[in-house]
Amino acid sequence: MITVPAGLVTLSDRRTRRSWEVEVASFELAPCPVTRERYEGAAGDRRPAHSVSWHDAVRHCNELSRREGLTPAYGVDGEDVVWDRSADGYRLPTEAEWEHACRAGTDGPRYGPLDEIAWHRGNSGDRPHEVGGLRPNAHGLYDLLGNVWEWCWDVYDAQVYGDYRVLRGGGWFDEHWSCRASVRRRSHPTLRIDDVGFRLARSTGS
Repeated sequence: MITVPAGLVTLSDRRTRRSWEVEVASFELAPCPVTRERYEGAAGDRRPAHSVSWHDAVRHCNELSRREGLTPAYGVDGEDVVWDRSADGYRLPTEAEWEHACRAGTDGPRYGPLDEIAWHRGNSGDRPHEVGGLRPNAHGLYDLLGNVWEWCWDVYDAQVYGDYRVLRGGGWFDEHWSCRASVRRRSHPTLRIDDVGFRLARSTGS
């Protein structure tokens, strides 16, 4: 896990043409998306886990926390999920945390030249690739753009889309314009899609 320093990030939504600032406390984020080796037990397979629903990702966070003797971050009752913000277990990043971590002090659409940092439609050969193979950002985080979209904790827009959750980062089949730090996508938390995975976060308590 890599410690991401506290900071202020401005989120924006092209659909509603609004933007808003969020203060982000210091937190920890995994350097790469969860791999198939870690998620499925596929020995040596360092491609990102995919076809993972938001609920699947939440359950994996809790299971991993229990295995490591940490307090699970989520209370789960069927499809109702409550985040215990005092817990030290693994969790999904908020979308503000995700974008703050992705930007790593930069203010452009990406933290580097696209082909050097992301697997996307133009260079992926229409398939996901092993994590960590391209250039990281200044925090040492890989594959934040491209390879697979990553689930975040947040509801996208409850009034319009109900309990749809936020996805960030773009994937291996996306055009270059989707692989930007500010792009937001949404999906129902039960859906499993072949270009969607997740990354682990933890609160630091600071």
